Amino acid sequence: MQISESKNNHYERIGGEAKVRQLVQRFYQVMDELPEVHGVRKMHAESLKGSEEKLFMFLSGWMGGPQLFVEKFGHPHLRQRHMPFSIGKTERNQWLMCMDQALTDVVEDENLRNELRVAFIKVADFMRNQSEPD
Repeated sequence: MQISESKNNHYERIGGEAKVRQLVQRFYQVMDELPEVHGVRKMHAESLKGSEEKLFMFLSGWMGGPQLFVEKFGHPHLRQRHMPFSIGKTERNQWLMCMDQALTDVVEDENLRNELRVAFIKVADFMRNQSEPD
């Protein structure tokens, strides 16, 4: 008997492609709606469609699903790709505020939601490129 581990990854647990896409769409909706996240919003193009598609492709693979981003663009090199932007505590916190709201609105499973929050905090901290005390 073969045991499938796919149900253990975040991609399957969240509900696959449709739910990852829904999470990303909600994330950018929140970014567009909340005045408190204006700093991180202005780092993006007027239309968020390109960012939305790239984040969807990245999260698909990051969560354990199809490696769509890698297949199209190669290794993500996240930190390098974000170097042109000044990312400090404020920007990190604004990004996390958007993602936290999207997780709350889209992910029903509380354990999964908390696991993803912890993982997103690590990624957001890694993206900081401005030296500031915590």
